[in-house]
Amino acid sequence: MNSPSIDQADFPRRPNRSLSHIPGTSGLPVFGQTFSFLRNYKALTELRFKKYGKISRGNTLFQHSLTLLGPEANEIVLKNSEAQFSSMLAWNPLLDRLFPNGLMLKDAEAHRYDRKILQGAFKKSAIEGYLDTMNPQLERGLAAWPKGQEFHFQHTVKQLLLEVAAEVFLGVEMGPEASGVNQAFVDTMLASMAVVKLPIPGTLWHRGLRGRQHLEDFVMAHIDTKRREQGRDIFSQICHATDEDGNHFSDEAVRDHIIFLLFAAHDTTTSTLCSIIFALAKNPEWQQRLREEYKAVGKTQLEYDDLGQLEDSKLVFKEALRMYPPVPAIPRRTLKDMELFGYQIPKNTAVAISPLFTHYMEEYWSEPTKFDPERFSKARAEDKKHFFQWVPFGGGAHKCLGLNFAEVQTKLFLFHLLTRYQIQVKEGYDMPRSWVPLIFPADGLPVTFKPL
Repeated sequence: MNSPSIDQADFPRRPNRSLSHIPGTSGLPVFGQTFSFLRNYKALTELRFKKYGKISRGNTLFQHSLTLLGPEANEIVLKNSEAQFSSMLAWNPLLDRLFPNGLMLKDAEAHRYDRKILQGAFKKSAIEGYLDTMNPQLERGLAAWPKGQEFHFQHTVKQLLLEVAAEVFLGVEMGPEASGVNQAFVDTMLASMAVVKLPIPGTLWHRGLRGRQHLEDFVMAHIDTKRREQGRDIFSQICHATDEDGNHFSDEAVRDHIIFLLFAAHDTTTSTLCSIIFALAKNPEWQQRLREEYKAVGKTQLEYDDLGQLEDSKLVFKEALRMYPPVPAIPRRTLKDMELFGYQIPKNTAVAISPLFTHYMEEYWSEPTKFDPERFSKARAEDKKHFFQWVPFGGGAHKCLGLNFAEVQTKLFLFHLLTRYQIQVKEGYDMPRSWVPLIFPADGLPVTFKPL
C-alpha cells in the first residue's frame, strides 16, 4: 500500500501525550526515564516488558512515547502495510539538523524515489569494484596496528574504517584531513542524543552542529570534480545517478545523501566489528574455525565470488548482530488513529520497537545470552521461527540499504585480521557497553593482537 502524502503541519513536532490509558509510567518530572535510557537501555526495556508486557508508555529525551516489544510488533511497524507509521516524523526531532534529508528521514514517494536511485551504488557490480579498494586498504591498515601489546580496538578500527570509507564512499585520499572528518562524525553522532538542543559553546549540540558544517564543507568542495569525472566510488555514482527521466540529484541532495550514508555505514560497521572482535576474543575456537575456512579458499586476497563460501563467517556476523544490533531501538510516529494490542493509539504518537530486546527473547532463541553462531545454521535455523525476530537491519521499505555492503566489508576485515593475528583480551574481561544511540564499548575495547 502506498503511504499517504504527509503534511508536517498536521503533525506537531512534539508527539501526542494523551497516553495515560496505556500501562506504564512517565518517570521523573520533566526528564522521565531519560537517565535510565541513556545509562542502560537494555535493562530499562527488559524492566518495562516484565512490568507491563509488549506495549507500555514512557518518557525519554523529553518525549512521551510507546515501547512496542517482540516480533509481532516489529512486523506491524516495519512492514507498515496499512501506511500507519512515519519514519520521517520519528527521526526529524533527533536528526533533522544533523542529517537533513537523509534516506531514513524520508517517507512515502520521496523515500521510494531517492532509494531507487541510490540502490545502484549498492548493487553487486558496484560492490565488486569496492573490493579493489578495500582489500589493500585493510591489509595495509592492519599491518600498521600494534602487535603484542594492548590497544583500544574501537578507536583504531574507527580510524581505519574512515580511511577505507574515504576512498570507497568519497573517492578521495583524506590524508591529514582524516582526524578532522573523524571528529566531525563523532560530534555529529553524539549530538543526536543531546538533552539540551541549544547552540551553546561547549555543549554536545553545539559541537554536533559544527561537525555537520565541517562535513558539508568537505563534501561540497568535491562535488564539481565528481560531476565532471566518472569514478567508481559511491560519491561519484550518486552525482551521476539519474531517475527514469534522466534527472540528477541536486548538489544539496548529493551532499545530504553522501553524508548520511557515510555516517550510517561508518558507525554501524564500527559497532559491529567491536562486537565481533569481543566475541571472538572470548571464544577462540571460533577464531580457529574462521581461519580454517579462509585456508580452504586458498587465496591471499578475496574476490567477490569467494565471499559466498564463507558460511562460518556469516554465522559469526549474524550472531554478533543478534547479540548487539548497532541500532538497538527503531522509532516511528503514527500517521492516524489506530488500535494496537487492544489499545487505542492516537495520531502523532511516538512509538519505538526494540531489535535488541527481541534478539534476547527466550521464546525464539535458546540460551540467548550465549554467543552461539550455530543457531543460524541450516540445521538449527533458530532465526526462522518468525520473519521479524532478527531485525538488526530493520525491515520493510526502510530496511538498511547497505546491508550487503556491511556483510562484505565485515568478511574482508575478518579475513585479513584472522589470517595474521590471534585476538586476546585480559583474563575475566567483560566488555562494558554504551547502549544508545548506537551500541559501542564503553571502554574502547582493550585487546591484544598476537601475530600468528
